[in-house]
Amino acid sequence: MANSVGLVNLGCAKNQVDGEIMLGALQRAGYEIKDDAALADVAIVNTCGFITAAKEEAIEEILELARLKKEGRIKAIVVTGCLAERYREEVRKEIPEADAVVGIGANGDIVSIVREVLEGKTNEVFPEKTLLPLCGERLLLTPSWSAYLKIAEGCSNRCSYCAIPMIRGKYRSRTLEDVEAEARRLAENGAKELILIAQDTTRYGMDLYGKPMLAELLRRLAKIDGVEWLRVLYAYPDTVTDELLQTIAEEKKVVKYIDLPIQHCNDEILRSMRRRGTRAELTALIQKMRAMVPNLVLRTTLIAGYPGETEEQFDELCTFVREMRFERLGCFAYSQEEGTVAAELPNQIEEDEKQRRAGMIMEIQMNLMQDMGENMKGRVLRVLTEGFDRYADCWFGRSYMDAPDVDGKIYFRATGKKPVPGHFVRVKITDCIDGDLTGEITEEEETE
Repeated sequence: MANSVGLVNLGCAKNQVDGEIMLGALQRAGYEIKDDAALADVAIVNTCGFITAAKEEAIEEILELARLKKEGRIKAIVVTGCLAERYREEVRKEIPEADAVVGIGANGDIVSIVREVLEGKTNEVFPEKTLLPLCGERLLLTPSWSAYLKIAEGCSNRCSYCAIPMIRGKYRSRTLEDVEAEARRLAENGAKELILIAQDTTRYGMDLYGKPMLAELLRRLAKIDGVEWLRVLYAYPDTVTDELLQTIAEEKKVVKYIDLPIQHCNDEILRSMRRRGTRAELTALIQKMRAMVPNLVLRTTLIAGYPGETEEQFDELCTFVREMRFERLGCFAYSQEEGTVAAELPNQIEEDEKQRRAGMIMEIQMNLMQDMGENMKGRVLRVLTEGFDRYADCWFGRSYMDAPDVDGKIYFRATGKKPVPGHFVRVKITDCIDGDLTGEITEEEETE
């Protein structure tokens, strides 16, 4: 009987792709893959080490698995991902129950690492970050109809608050041909939605081709049979080109949705964050994006409680959120990350106050989303069916306005023929409840 492996995947979608590549390699090597790591012989924890909350979650997961190992329910624990890469020997020292603590550059060696821990060997290895596999046959953790497509790795922006460049290394793009080939494989396996991800998707191609190539990549991917939605996450404001916006507007398969993390709007805070641009430039960009891409859904991410953020600067951020009326928004309380420039700044803000400010931003956003949702009544949207909620006694799915995991759902009722998960239906919006749209299946045409 084959030994079994289970993966606990933490953090962002980019980390998830790394986990899917590791699972694919282990499956090809003959290991049985368990959905629940607690039921496997070897538990792999693919950690996130981006902010304090993510690190705490990773440590809790490892300690819970260590308890199961002590009880004899699992044989070994492998820790990889950003936390392992960032803290290395500290992880093994603080959690001796881990049989292997390996850096992201060792992901390509996961089969031999698992084999060794099953033989009772311990391992600590941290190869060059650039050895991290950027592609490979994957065992998807997403539903068959939706898949992430990582187009680049690492980051060269060096924002003052962010540890990603230290953890993941400099920005490096995959070739157009490489990404296109993987997209075709995913489509052949049933993926209808491809979600393009990187630390900075709009920088894609700069290192290989000397200019941004995201627009060209989207045009290529739009020609692939079977792909119906192409979605762009993690765009960086100062590399959003007119060519990219025109491509998004013209290509029918590219959903009119852009994730554009701006972090703040105050000029002084932006300079301290080492973010390029000003409030005026951000405002002008957002106005241009909406003018060039009709029905654009704009998602952003903000940081509240950055070191030295005054009440006046925070009030400015609140005003900006109200004025810009982002269709989707997330706000994090600033996390003081050792090794970053911002961590050494004076006037660090108390945790309770940072959380209060983040909560205020999200309250403003929820009110805006409710208002925008009310205005959606009567509109007909194309919805990708995802499942049935037996507690609410209705179906649910997503329209172009919602990315998986980070945005909401559309809940709808169906009379007659049941919808099929992974298939599209048209839903007429009838209400908005706490920011989530509700409706019913209709034969009416989509509303432009």
